[in-house]
Amino acid sequence: MSTLENDLRGTLEGEVDFSVRRRAEYSYDASVYRRVPLGVVFPRTTEDVAAAVRAAREHDVALTTRGAGTSIAGNAIGEGLVLDLSRHLNRIVEIDPERRIARVQPGVVLARLNAAAGAYGLRFGPDPSSGSRCVLAGMIGNNACGTRALVYGRTSDNVESLDVLRYDGTSLTVGAHKEETGDPLIEGLRALRDRHLGTIRTSLGRFPRQVSGYGLEHLLPENGFHVARALVGSEGTCALTLGATLRLVSEPDTKVLVIAGFPDFVAAGEAVPRVLTHGPSACEGLDAQIVQMARGADRSGLPDGTSWLLIELTGDDAEDRARTLAEEFPGALVETDPARQAAVWKIRTDGAGLATRAPDGSQAWPGWEDSAVPPDRLGAYLRDLRELFGRFGVHGAAYGHFGEGCLHIRIDFDLATERGRATFREVIVEATRLVASHGGSPSGEHGDGRARSEVLPLVYDGETMRAFAEFKGAWDPDGRMNPGILVDPEPVDDRLRTEGMAPAPRTFLPFAADGGDFRQALHRCVGVGKCRSDQGGVMCPSYRATRDEKDSTRGRARALEEMLRGDLDTEGWRSSSVHDALDLCLSCKGCSSDCPVSVDMATYKSEFLHHHYRRRIRPMAHYSMGWLPLWLRLARGPLRAASSPGRTARALAGLGKRLGGVAPERDLPAPARRPFTRWFRRRTAPAGDRPQVLLWPDTFTNYFTPSAGRAAVRVLEDAGYEVLVPSANVCCGLTWMSTGQLKVARDVARRSLDAIHPYAARGIPIVGLEPSCTAALRSDWEKLLPDDPRVADLRVRTFAELLEEAGWSPPHQPRKAIAQIHCHQYAELGQDADLRLLAKAGVEVEIPDAGCCGLAGNFGFERGHYDVSVAVAERVLAPAVRKAAPETIVLADGFSCRTQIEQLTGRTAVHLAEVLLPPEASSER
Repeated sequence: MSTLENDLRGTLEGEVDFSVRRRAEYSYDASVYRRVPLGVVFPRTTEDVAAAVRAAREHDVALTTRGAGTSIAGNAIGEGLVLDLSRHLNRIVEIDPERRIARVQPGVVLARLNAAAGAYGLRFGPDPSSGSRCVLAGMIGNNACGTRALVYGRTSDNVESLDVLRYDGTSLTVGAHKEETGDPLIEGLRALRDRHLGTIRTSLGRFPRQVSGYGLEHLLPENGFHVARALVGSEGTCALTLGATLRLVSEPDTKVLVIAGFPDFVAAGEAVPRVLTHGPSACEGLDAQIVQMARGADRSGLPDGTSWLLIELTGDDAEDRARTLAEEFPGALVETDPARQAAVWKIRTDGAGLATRAPDGSQAWPGWEDSAVPPDRLGAYLRDLRELFGRFGVHGAAYGHFGEGCLHIRIDFDLATERGRATFREVIVEATRLVASHGGSPSGEHGDGRARSEVLPLVYDGETMRAFAEFKGAWDPDGRMNPGILVDPEPVDDRLRTEGMAPAPRTFLPFAADGGDFRQALHRCVGVGKCRSDQGGVMCPSYRATRDEKDSTRGRARALEEMLRGDLDTEGWRSSSVHDALDLCLSCKGCSSDCPVSVDMATYKSEFLHHHYRRRIRPMAHYSMGWLPLWLRLARGPLRAASSPGRTARALAGLGKRLGGVAPERDLPAPARRPFTRWFRRRTAPAGDRPQVLLWPDTFTNYFTPSAGRAAVRVLEDAGYEVLVPSANVCCGLTWMSTGQLKVARDVARRSLDAIHPYAARGIPIVGLEPSCTAALRSDWEKLLPDDPRVADLRVRTFAELLEEAGWSPPHQPRKAIAQIHCHQYAELGQDADLRLLAKAGVEVEIPDAGCCGLAGNFGFERGHYDVSVAVAERVLAPAVRKAAPETIVLADGFSCRTQIEQLTGRTAVHLAEVLLPPEASSER
């Protein structure tokens, strides 16, 4: 390994990484398999790729190419050298709207290509649910299809030519080669086609989603002897894609969605032939379990049933055709509103993640994931498959591309036991026999990989299998390109990721949703890679800044999983690999809401840091910013002096930052002259008998921005409340929680609960102003104090929620605002009540698709984090604020968000309470 690593480092411009942490991250994709690579290379140029292939050949090392790593069949992992082409080779070379083609490098993300092509009213047709992060070369490798393959076809139908590199170093461009070329490889493939002509015609290409094996039907004369399309779906076993020329299609102007409900998925499958007579662009199946697991899913948008078909029609007459179709299915709904359509489609898009957990919390796994049959056989196949599952005592939530007979399903195999793994194998074998009996294919997209390659002889005869082997041999005679897949396959149950796991470690936090098992919490991450998306939501801000797998939620979960396994990473809780992976985690909690299965990396990080630094000296930032609430109470004067202007103050601040582990680039925020609690205790409250509310005096409002607290009191009193504030010093414990000082956080939370429970016991609601602290009261205290029944008595409300409950209407003051939603509010509290109040107040709100502000509590202040913190903000938020007109209100409830905005843009952001303040009280702020 060291010789190969040295050779690569000496010849490549891109990164070469053979570290334990990197190998841990790339040991998994979205499948049930684990393969630890020798190392990972991130080529910057095609010359780098050629050099890496040459080095691998000289050392006789196998190659696996990888994009987003979202393969559910285990075809993006390997034990040799992994080449990640997504990080640097991601340029759109050309879009030609006249010819309707695009030329791309292999690592271009589908969503990015479609955004660029959309300027011309065009798009790439295949649209897998992973389109926000999957790359074009991965789609080519797995012959991705997606929701609208009924009209756009598979990836193979949309590829014009490929620039490829073989293991022997030969590079060539392949496409349709109707005429003889004189190239030995191309003509050898023509001879292969002729030798097996009858078998190829009768065995392959029988229905659209038959993608198991190699696509040799594209070599037929009637199909133009299209070598590039025959390579599509070869799963990296033949050649490496350096570039692609792709066909683009028009985006329809009108889309109408019909949603039809059925008593079960068999009935939904049986209805497919009737649906297809109406010419839909999509016909997707959806199971009730998927809907039940989807957070915030609105069942009112679905008709009665336990399974549904989502049927899309396009064109000028789409609505009329949709209503005609809906008449055939009692109770079917016709949805024309794009926003409501998008809400329903999101449930389907998140299916791959949602299906991994049953409502009772049990784990479900891929394996028999992508089978397909001719659409007129789907109902019968589903009935027989349900009977097969019953015989083996397993269950699964079904969804998928029903219009093309393609079924996605995750099954609750018990992969933690030897007997369960044996059942896994038996089910795969018997399900293969079943799908073959219906004229189908084990894979309808995503490839066969390690999950299904072994069972292909149960589907194809000997001559077809020989043709596959000859095709592989023509391209890769040494068998070093992604070995163990399609030809000479590994067993389907070989080295599953659940094998070899150590017993569950004792943890400080309860991990109640996972039965108290930290391993099960980590197994939530099945690798769908939504954390690698840069579209919408919050997750994962550091990955969006660095584009490095280690900074994705998935990469961190993999590092933690290898730590628990203990054979690659042997350091346990002292793991430097995990510490490195978690270093740029902002604890924003975006993953807890954006991840389809609620991977909660902020909590995992707190648990890890608790163990990692147990009985050890911590970083100074943990003592300075982790204990900030205490320092503000004890030393507010010196802290204020250090943040004031002047040479002495600058020297004091510089010394303090060095001692406290604070980034030297950061300005220290200045504590206020008078804390909010002191102001509150000296004021005179309005007279009268009013309902009471307990205002939580969080550290940031109390010591840094008491103006927000004062405004909140006046608004709450205007709404008819008597405002109370705890008489004792209270704190939610968040700063200790986020730095992994869990025992201190628990003690702080318990003392604060002692102080406020008498109010809660009387039914008094608690209202928070700082989103992170409010979220801590609502969720973190349940983790810190799982055995304290008093936590359940707390009625914690956001400021806006309480005002809505009171039926208060704000003064109408028409203005414009640009709002930054705090990550913890986005993830755990919600902002709908805020937006409704602002609308009532006449405030027109723009919410940039910014995600996290990048400061995230102590993260952006810690030494070594400044550049990433700024990069996160500069992606969307800071430019949007700078662009806003001077009179536009900048609204941010989070103190971190307000600080980041002010330090990077010079604009002053305000709290919602200050925006809603009645005009007569504004002068008192």
